Amino acid sequence: MEQATVKFYQTGTFTVGNRLLAPEQRSVQAGDQRRNSLNSGHRACQGCGEALGARYAIDAAMAATNGQLIAANATGCLEVFSTPYPETSWQMPWLHSLFGNAAAVATGIAAAMKAKGRSEVRVVAQGGDGGTTDIGFGCLSGMFERNDDVLYICYDNEAYMNTGVQRSSATPPAARTATTMPVGEHPGNDFGQGKNVPLIAMAHEIPYVATATVADLRDLERKVTKAMSIHGARYIHIFVPCPLGWGAASQDTIKLSRLAVESGMFPVFEAEAGVVTGVRKIRHQIPIEDYLRPQKRFAHLFGKQPDVATIARLQARADRNIRRFGLLGE
Repeated sequence: MEQATVKFYQTGTFTVGNRLLAPEQRSVQAGDQRRNSLNSGHRACQGCGEALGARYAIDAAMAATNGQLIAANATGCLEVFSTPYPETSWQMPWLHSLFGNAAAVATGIAAAMKAKGRSEVRVVAQGGDGGTTDIGFGCLSGMFERNDDVLYICYDNEAYMNTGVQRSSATPPAARTATTMPVGEHPGNDFGQGKNVPLIAMAHEIPYVATATVADLRDLERKVTKAMSIHGARYIHIFVPCPLGWGAASQDTIKLSRLAVESGMFPVFEAEAGVVTGVRKIRHQIPIEDYLRPQKRFAHLFGKQPDVATIARLQARADRNIRRFGLLGE
């Protein structure tokens, strides 16, 4: 019997975990540099986007620094589910800061390592959108202004999920939370509020700013690896859906991340010194309804009398992102 060649059709793709690729092309999670920095046993909800984002981001940072990494972590979901005293899921030097000073604590760690002559030790600060865009915003801006040698990673699930799904300045318009108008003519979060922290970071003209999602983990790993090759202040904003807070199915976390990008609601890009240097193109922009419908926090827009005007305003926001960043491909 003649020997037949077995064809592995995934060869040449960037499927996460694909061990058929050349070693230099493999995901960190698929290679021998995988650290399991955020190990199993934590108490994140099923389908938690933040747990997935943190696992890939920190493992990529550990690989890029040969394990010479210290993390400062703001209070929030990530801290609570990963370190229920006296236990921890972190297999690395990890410090719990207050809710609002993770950037300042990380700056102090970086200064201490510099004073000790430990230039090989790098520092990462982590926080959710509440601890980043709201409570920790002053410390973060100071870190940017001083150009401290810290990578700050924001895991954005668009509300204060750990304390009961309260609105943050990253909560999108019309989304329902425990602290937004539940009924009335226009329920949900108001338009015209909030902060776009990636753009604010760019205004500081720091060396590197990027956005990423858990729908493209290879892109996330690449951006973290690039950030760790740069010295000075760096900021990565990761879109991490929260099934509990969004009222979404736990298996839809990756799907919702992808729909947010393809609708234009969450532009994926990177910038250096305040200038956009690359964007993740969209082949075909999907209607905003495709992204909103799977989430109960937007259910009030699709009742017996759909709120056509509000849906149109959300579509306009997505369209503006498409134009601003040139997201549509050829």
